[in-house]
Parts: sequence; C-alpha cells; structure tokens
Amino acid sequence: MIIQPKIRGFICTTAHPAGCHQVVAEQIEYVKSQGKLKGPENVLIIGASTGYGLASRIVSTFGNDAKTIGVFYEKEADEKRTASAGWYNTAAFEEIAHRENRYAKSINGDAFSDEIKQQVADLIRKDLQKIDLIVYSLASPRRQHPKSGEVFSSVLKPIGRAYTSKTVDAFRGEVKDITLDQASEDEIANTIAVMGGEDWEMWIDFLAKENLLAEGVTTVAYSYVGPELTHPIYQDGTIGKAKEHLRLSAEKIDKKLKSHQGKALLSVNKAVVTQASAAIPVVPLYISLLFKLMKEKGTHEGCVEQIYRLYKDSLFTNNTEAYDAQGQIRLDDLEMQKDIQEKIAALWPQITSENLLELTDIEGYRNEFYRLFGFHAKGVDYDAEVDQNVKIPSIQSSLIV
Repeated sequence: MIIQPKIRGFICTTAHPAGCHQVVAEQIEYVKSQGKLKGPENVLIIGASTGYGLASRIVSTFGNDAKTIGVFYEKEADEKRTASAGWYNTAAFEEIAHRENRYAKSINGDAFSDEIKQQVADLIRKDLQKIDLIVYSLASPRRQHPKSGEVFSSVLKPIGRAYTSKTVDAFRGEVKDITLDQASEDEIANTIAVMGGEDWEMWIDFLAKENLLAEGVTTVAYSYVGPELTHPIYQDGTIGKAKEHLRLSAEKIDKKLKSHQGKALLSVNKAVVTQASAAIPVVPLYISLLFKLMKEKGTHEGCVEQIYRLYKDSLFTNNTEAYDAQGQIRLDDLEMQKDIQEKIAALWPQITSENLLELTDIEGYRNEFYRLFGFHAKGVDYDAEVDQNVKIPSIQSSLIV
C-alpha cells in the first residue's frame, strides 16, 4: 500500500515501515560515530520500541555491544492497517542488529502482566543467565493490575484547582488557551497506579526471586521535571504525583538491590517529542520554544543523544556532579540552564498564532512528530508502494498475548 500520515488529534494512526527503518538506522549510525562505551553485557529494556526505551536499546547494543531483550506492546499490520511505529522500529532494529551478528530478542505483550514477566524470565534464563541492566521506560495510558485485575487509567490534570494556559494545535498552527479541570482523588490514585513505580518494583522483585540479577546490577527509570512554566500541569499535577511515586520507588528498589551490590537510579531527562509528550496540553508549545533556543545555542539533543550521554557520563561512572540533592541524574541540565529558561519565560506571553513560526520552532516540532511514525525521513519515497506486513525476526507467535 501507499502509506501517508493520518493525524487524529495528537496521534498519527499510520506508520511507515521504510521510514521507521531509516530513522532507526540514523540513530544507530549516530551511536557508532560516537565510539565505544563501557557498560553492561546483558540488558533488559521494558518499554523498548519508541522514545527513550528504543534509544536505550540502540545505545546498549551498538555503543556497548550488549545483548538485549526488549519488551513492548505493539500492533502488527493487517491487510487494511499498518503496524504501529514501535513494531516497525523494532523490526528495523533487529534486522540491523542480526545482520551484524548481535543478540537481540523481543517479547510483545502487556509488560504489566505476570505472564509477560514469566516469559521474559524464561528467556533470560535460557539465553543470558543473568541481567546487568534493567531499563524501565514504559509509557502507557492504562494498566491492568496483575494481582487484582483492576484496570487503571491515567489522566493529565492539575491538582487543587483548574488551570488555564496556552497550548498549540501543532498542525493547524493555532495558539489558544486551554482550561483543565482539577483532578479528583480517584484520578490522582489511578494515574499513580499507571505511571508510578509499583510495576517497576514488581519487575525487580520478580527477577530477584527468579535469581536472574547479576552482581552489581543497575536499574534505571526515566522521569521529567520541567520548568516552572509547566509545573501546574506536570510537576504539580497528576503526572507529577506519579513521578514522585517513581522516585520513592527508586529509593526502595535501591535498598533491595544492596544485597546484589546493585543500585536503582532515576534519570530526569530533557523534554523531547514523543507520543506521550504530544498528549500533554501546554507541553508541545513549550517544546517548540525550547527547541528553537537550544538549537540556536547548539545544545539541542534528541533521545539517542541523551541516552548516549547518560551511559557515557553518568550511569556507569562515579560522576557525582550529574546527580541532584535527591540522588537523581539530571540529564535535563542543558534544558534547565538559566539563560534558556529566562528567555522562555520572556517569550511565552508574546506567542500568538500569527508569530508562532517566528518565535518558536514549531516546524521542528512537527518534523520530529512525523518522524516518530516514520514520516519525513531522508531518502524515503512516500509515494511508492510499500509492504506493510513487516515481521520482527525474533518474535514467535507463542510470545504474543
């Protein structure tokens, strides 16, 4: 079929296999160009098919020569629909990794479930014996609890009061005000259940019980804080409560891993365009402004650049300067530089639909959004027919739930 982007709200309902392959290949080439890293041999990435999770898998494999198992929940193509972008990303990643005789296997299913945890454990025991690094990078709007069966759905809302601010319809180029009602106590609790650290801790507990954690094991989860400008909807909102739970979970997991001479870390990363961030009101406009200023300063980074820097400068070093007072790695240091944030605060009130192109990098935001789904990639003919039925080499039908 000929595949074109179909935008619905803040998501794209199509993905392009050749485009996703090209975007993944570009990230791999970036990592190869940066030189070899020292790090773990066997890596499990939970949430491995897009964004920071995919970048972690690429950096682990091509920067550190690690063997990786990736876990995700993606949709395969059928006769009428394309696969999800994460499916095509993983197919591209595995095709390139296997061509270079690198170990890479994937499990597709609900990472919150006991069944998938068991399948992962069985694969680790069969192929790798022990895991040195567990990256937790799940981004899901809902979660079914594996013990109670209860289904939780997250919300993006302020706490304590309604909140009004600017946002942007990135594809219409319209800047407008948006008002978000305050979250209820149930909505706060549900968001913590989905996006907090309970499942991360359950993964570590399960792998420890299965005796699959190597001595000196490291686990890291990814978080975001952001500037004061976004705090009402982010840090002080329902997501912020979930991220605080994630931080406290890191402390609990860290204590548990002392018996393995291991550690649990939280990396606070920079704002980037992801399927998750595109759904958060206010944030796309902030990112568009941030991109412009950071590109002008020469400090802009995408997911793979950040994760390479994380591995190189923080995760496997004794660089204490990378940590904040709460023990979190601050990979958002370049975003949060004083001059950048002062400029954003000064420009924010001025932004309108009329001067959006001038004051922000909305075009860069759009381009990055399209690239998430394999569009706007260099050298890809989007008018040509392409086979949407792409297979992920390592996935067996028995691994899919």
